[in-house]
Amino acid sequence: MKELFLPPELSCEIGEIYQSMASDYDAVAQTIHLTCSGCPDNCCDSYFLHYTYSEWAYLWEGIRRLDDAQLDRIMQRSRDYVEQSRHLIVQGQRPQLMCPLNDDGLCSVYSHRLMICRTHGVPATLTRPDGQHLRFPGCFRCQEIVNDSYAVESEAPAMDRTVLYRRLAQLESRFLGNKRGLFPKVKLSIAEMIVSGPPKDIKTNGA
Repeated sequence: MKELFLPPELSCEIGEIYQSMASDYDAVAQTIHLTCSGCPDNCCDSYFLHYTYSEWAYLWEGIRRLDDAQLDRIMQRSRDYVEQSRHLIVQGQRPQLMCPLNDDGLCSVYSHRLMICRTHGVPATLTRPDGQHLRFPGCFRCQEIVNDSYAVESEAPAMDRTVLYRRLAQLESRFLGNKRGLFPKVKLSIAEMIVSGPPKDIKTNGA
């Protein structure tokens, strides 16, 4: 099956969505005085799953810019990550393993890092399509700051992810087009996205 490539206009648009995420994140982080500087934790060992083909394709845009030696190292780390994480999950444990894209504390594809990598940290809210309102407390350092600075958690400013998620969902629909309902659901770690290779198109009758 042929590889799915993001058209240039969608690649630019997802970059714009990510920039909006960064602006919203920074606004909340500055208000509550949250910074990653000196933090003893590392969010890059958090077990995150990703759910869109468009982000998967965008990630691979960044991976293709790596040299062969970098790609070989990352591919081996990704295979190790997948094996170890699956073993931990079978044991009923949530994996806490360093992201295979992390090189000495820096992301190898920083400009192409995915949505959750950009939004994790500050308090956030989300209104689901069914109208349910969700609130996320942020990373452990953020929770410490909020507990020390606000009488109740809900008084702290929060990043509203709703519009940004909606924009990404709309982009995903345009990316997959009228075949969207035929694609298997995506629920992959970054390591699995790397080991699996770039996303592939699906065969349809007459295709």
